[in-house]
Amino acid sequence: MTSASIRSDVDVVVVGAGLAGLTAADQLTRAGHDVVVVEGRDRIGGRIRQAEIAGVRVDAGATWVAPGHTAVRDLASRLGCAFVPQFHQGKGVISFGGRRKTDGITALAPLVMLDLWRVMNRLQKMVDHLPVSSPWEHPEAARHDAMSFGEWLTSLRALKGTRTFMNVISLVHWGAPVGDVSLFNVMRYIKNLGGIQHMLAVEGGDQQDRMLGTTYALVSELANTMTARVITGSPVERITTTGDRVTVETAKHTIEARYAIVTASPAHRATIQFTPALPDHHYGLSRSWRLGALSKAFVAYSRPFWRDEGLSGEGVSDDETVFLTFDVSPTPSGPGILMVFCDARGFDAYDQDERRRRVLSHLVHLYGEFARHAIDYTDFSWGNDAFAPGGPNPAPAPKAWTSFGRFLREPVGLVHWAGTETADETSGTMNGAILSGQRAAAEVAARLQA
Repeated sequence: MTSASIRSDVDVVVVGAGLAGLTAADQLTRAGHDVVVVEGRDRIGGRIRQAEIAGVRVDAGATWVAPGHTAVRDLASRLGCAFVPQFHQGKGVISFGGRRKTDGITALAPLVMLDLWRVMNRLQKMVDHLPVSSPWEHPEAARHDAMSFGEWLTSLRALKGTRTFMNVISLVHWGAPVGDVSLFNVMRYIKNLGGIQHMLAVEGGDQQDRMLGTTYALVSELANTMTARVITGSPVERITTTGDRVTVETAKHTIEARYAIVTASPAHRATIQFTPALPDHHYGLSRSWRLGALSKAFVAYSRPFWRDEGLSGEGVSDDETVFLTFDVSPTPSGPGILMVFCDARGFDAYDQDERRRRVLSHLVHLYGEFARHAIDYTDFSWGNDAFAPGGPNPAPAPKAWTSFGRFLREPVGLVHWAGTETADETSGTMNGAILSGQRAAAEVAARLQA
C-alpha cells in the first residue's frame, strides 16, 4: 500500500480495495496488465473489518463461508488461510415477547411452528421458479416487487410469532425490518444463496465455517501477494471519460487509465462525480439501492460458561437491541466470546457505555446472571461508519428491482462495475464479491486484448 505519488498512466484503475476490487486487480495484474487500486478508507477490506477483544481478533464485518463458496475456498487455499467450523453444539435459546426458552426454534408454540413452515415452504416454492440471472424478466417480477416482505406476510395472515421470526431473518440479512424490504429482493437473495434452509443452517449451510483468525487475513494476504499498487485514504471524487481514456481523481492523485472498475456499492456510487454524467437510470439505482443498517457487538468472558449448561451460544430474540448471538470463542477453555447482532434502531444512536449496558442486560436474560460479568466488550456500528455507512446487503424497497436492477453491472463506456451486490450467485457474501471481481476483470481484460 502506498500514499506516495504514482505515475498517472495505467491500463486499469480499480476503485475500492475490498475483496471485489482486490480480486479484480489481482486477476488483471497476473494477466500482465498495469493496475492501480484506489481506496477511500485508510485501510483495505471494505466490509471486511477486524476488531480485538480480550486479546482475540474477531470479525466486525463479513464472517462466514458456506461449503459451496468455492471462490473463497480456492483463494484461501492459494494464500494459505484455513477455516474453523462455527461452534453450534448444544441447545439454542429463543426469546420472543420476553419469554425465554431453550431448544431454539423448536421451542416455538406448535401452532407457530406449523405456520412458520407453511410460510417458508410457500416462499421457497416462489423462489424455485426465479431465474438466477436477470430475475426481473420473471413473469411475476412486477407483482412480487410491488409489495414489501411484510405486506406479503400480512397477505398470508402469518401469525405474530411467524412474523417475529421472519423479522429477525430480515434484520440479519438485509439490515432492515420486513416492512422496508421488497418481497422480490428477498426472493432473489434466497435464490442465489441456495434456498431458505441453506440460508439459515450452520452445518452444511451459510454459517458453516469462519476463517482461522479473521477474514481480514484473506484480504491482507491477497494485497501482500499481488503486484498492483494500492492507495488508501484517497476517496475518489471524479471519474472523467475523454475519448478512449478514463481519468480517476482524488484529492491527492490523478490517474489516467484505459478502463476503470468501480466496486463501491450502488448507494455509494452517487458520491462520485461522473463526466459525462451516467445515464439517468444509474442515478435511480444509487438512490433506491440503499444499504440496510446492521451492527455487531462482542462480549468476552473468562470462559464460554453457556456451554456448561449445554447451550450452543446461538440465541434468537425480538429484543429492540439484541436479536441474534453466536459463540465465537477461540477455545473451550476461554476466553468465551459471544458475537451479538444488534438492531441499529435500538443501538446506533447511543454512546458505547449505553450500548454495552443494553447488550449485557439482554445477554443476562438469555444466558443468566454470569453474563453480567464480562471481562471485555467492543462493538462496531456499520450504520455510523464515517466513510460508507450501511450493512452487509442492500435493502431495496418495493419496485426498486424491476425499475433499476438491470443496471447493477451494466458497463457505462469505459467504466465497469463490481461488488458483491452485482453477483448472480452468492450475492451479499464474500464469495459473491470474489465472483464479481473475477467477472469485471474478465470483461476488462477482453477489451484490453481486443
